[in-house]
Amino acid sequence: MLHCLALTKTYRSDRGQVDAVRGVDLEVGAGRYAAIIGRSGSGKSSLMAMIGGLSRPTSGKILIEGADLWSLGDDALAHFRNRRIGYVFQFASLLPTLRAIDNVALPLLLDRSGDKKDPYTRATRLLNDVGLGAYLDAYPPEMSAGEQRRVAIARALINDPALLLADEPTSDLDEQTEREIMTLLLQVNRERGATLILVTHNLALAAGAEQIVQMADGVIAMSRARG
Repeated sequence: MLHCLALTKTYRSDRGQVDAVRGVDLEVGAGRYAAIIGRSGSGKSSLMAMIGGLSRPTSGKILIEGADLWSLGDDALAHFRNRRIGYVFQFASLLPTLRAIDNVALPLLLDRSGDKKDPYTRATRLLNDVGLGAYLDAYPPEMSAGEQRRVAIARALINDPALLLADEPTSDLDEQTEREIMTLLLQVNRERGATLILVTHNLALAAGAEQIVQMADGVIAMSRARG
């Protein structure tokens, strides 16, 4: 599913060069649940942004389902990212002036590939799947943080992505809501067969992963797989 080859990311700042990711090689199999852990500043979010097609690597390659992600042109990359990758950010990042159902349908509405699937039928089904069937017409400010995160998960699934990336998706939630969100993400992994990669600093959340990758100072300090 995912191959990262000699991946690097360098930023320029007022303090000089920052090597956020340094020569990372990583492989995650299809349908697996992998957790990337590490302290703040370890490079895990920079790695995730490159895998998600949001931040161009300084060097190296990312192959997803055999496609060389960063060799694609801008339009092809946007299409691939929209159709094959689902992203759940640290914060819900919903558009506050759109209803829950509009937020979920948006990626499919923006897809110009000619797919005739009804965005609103799919969005309704997904919101029901995440337990928000009664909130189709609710606006984000009218929902709790946990409910907004559920909407964000439904939005990430609208195109049936093969790869689901979750970057600290529970960091601002209480323990009960955190458990509910993790249950949803693992359900997606098991029932839909989507490869799940979770970035977290919470070791308890990572404990159930089939593959645990620990980052420190921009490199993989430890990688352990089970099953």
